[in-house]
Amino acid sequence: MLCFRPCPVDEQPAATLVQGMRDEIAALYEGLDLDGAQMPKGGAAELCPPHGTFLVGFEDDVALCCGGLKRLSQDACEIKRMFVVDCARGRGVARELLCELERRARELGYSVARLDTGPRQPHAQRMYERAGYVAIGNFNANPVASFFGEKRLV
Repeated sequence: MLCFRPCPVDEQPAATLVQGMRDEIAALYEGLDLDGAQMPKGGAAELCPPHGTFLVGFEDDVALCCGGLKRLSQDACEIKRMFVVDCARGRGVARELLCELERRARELGYSVARLDTGPRQPHAQRMYERAGYVAIGNFNANPVASFFGEKRLV
């Protein structure tokens, strides 16, 4: 069972996990810079209180995963920067992280969660669809994503 703790996205251990995610995305999408001008914002300014959060999931004090919430509107948030370290994949860690992010979104007063993923991450899209996310239009102008999902939280 994972223990989730808030951690600023630019502080340890979150920063190391996010760098792992950035490296993986850059390899999957040929050098893509998640902080590029054309990409939706998802940094420390967006993934922090009072309208957002960033979580790190620990197992026996080892950081295994991370993810955050960004405010889109009074009712809707976006799930950003989800990542699970290689050694923890295939064990349901990502699903547990997603459930915790949804729980935190409800606590923050959001009734809708949105997210996106790209064409080279079909496993992520399958997980999101199994979790109840339905396809919607491109809500965040992400030029790389191929799946944009939304889930009602209430």
